[in-house]
Amino acid sequence: MGRGMTVSSLPILVYGNPVLRRRAKPVTSISPGLKHLADDMLESMYESNGIGLAAPQIGESLRLIVVDVSGGEGKQKQPYVMFNPTLLASRGKMVAEEGCLSVPEVWADVVRPEIITVQALDREGKPFELKNIDGLLARCIQHEIDHLEGVLFVDKISATDRVFNEAKLKKMVRQNR
Repeated sequence: MGRGMTVSSLPILVYGNPVLRRRAKPVTSISPGLKHLADDMLESMYESNGIGLAAPQIGESLRLIVVDVSGGEGKQKQPYVMFNPTLLASRGKMVAEEGCLSVPEVWADVVRPEIITVQALDREGKPFELKNIDGLLARCIQHEIDHLEGVLFVDKISATDRVFNEAKLKKMVRQNR
């Protein structure tokens, strides 16, 4: 998820690229190369003013996401690196506007569970759980996990929002096949 796009260390794929529609492969072991990839993804996410990035967005069909909703400029960074993230539980319902670094200039309301519990492996390969998280962090994690399933937020928007954004989406597909 994010606002706008800038040139960063890793190019971010845009809507229409087939990699964004593939189900990502599980990570079997966390190599130094994968740790480096996670670090590069965080750097690209920060450079692009994003709050989350999934490996498929940079062309790697792997179950890896990075998230930081701390607020950027002048704030203490609070990055999460999640290999093989899995939603264990969810409840409630909340509507909020979302955007995506892979779908630039499109913003629309998405309904998602309000409170989630997620399990993943950290940068060192140790399992961890985030229990009963809500707000922007919960929304961002769900958005990024969707990327691992080949699902984009525009798949979840209302018919009205879809029609409203159709021309932008078609243009992206033409430019990014």
